Amino acid sequence: MTKIKSGIIQMGLKGDTGMHPDQIRDLMLDAHLPLIDKAGAEGVQILCFQEVFTQPYFCPSQDSRWYAAAEAIPDGHTTQLMQQYAKRYNMVIVVPIYEEAMPGVYYNTAAVIDADGTYMGKYRKTHIPQVAGFWEKFFFKPGASNWPVFDTAYGKIGVYICYDRHFPEGWRALALNGAEIIYNPSATVAGLSKYLWELEQPASAAANGVYIAAINRIGMEAPWNIGEFYGSSYFVNPRGQIVAQASPDQDELLIHELDMATVREVRDNWQFFRDRRPDTYTPLTELN
Repeated sequence: MTKIKSGIIQMGLKGDTGMHPDQIRDLMLDAHLPLIDKAGAEGVQILCFQEVFTQPYFCPSQDSRWYAAAEAIPDGHTTQLMQQYAKRYNMVIVVPIYEEAMPGVYYNTAAVIDADGTYMGKYRKTHIPQVAGFWEKFFFKPGASNWPVFDTAYGKIGVYICYDRHFPEGWRALALNGAEIIYNPSATVAGLSKYLWELEQPASAAANGVYIAAINRIGMEAPWNIGEFYGSSYFVNPRGQIVAQASPDQDELLIHELDMATVREVRDNWQFFRDRRPDTYTPLTELN
């Protein structure tokens, strides 16, 4: 397929953090469904949401009550609901949610659902931060998903979640495994890393000859004072050019048509994969 119409949804928190996680999940799903319907009506073929899209970004809290937000994949409510919508609209959906693998074992995960509603598999966030305001090791076990690439009805896609984006190795591993589009659902706030938002993903797209969709949430999430989520979700092409971008502060479905011929064109022009020297990189895996 030469061209793929893709959509990404950014959104602010619905309800408040004093509510039970199940109530917040239902409000967030209710807010997303009209945008999913809109995406379906406009012919979107691959759709992705923000990191842990059914919940607040609860990691500033270190409060175990948020374990109740985790769901099974694929047997949980959200994944099964998205399977219905994928089938209804013949649309691939990337579903980033908090996963319960078993009691006491939780992951930051994205399920991938094919256009016929089939659950294809999942990616679990590999790199887990543990810094002020982002106490993610309290909530998430590091994933070891072996860089899965999903051969969907419309194209080969990978997923890399939020903090992962700071590590170039995963982008490269996904591209080498065949990914031509990589979705990066995130929760990132203004401050130290904001200037990296429009630097790292474009650089990684150019280095690997892939499209990247970077998705952020919007707004403040009281009572945690870690900063404002600034939206600005975007698509970047394999040349490293941002080709479509959402607002910094509005719930929004951003749609863009990806010309997949550009992947081959860029890779034929910049022969980074041919000129790699993996035989010289062994020390990188031995340094601690």
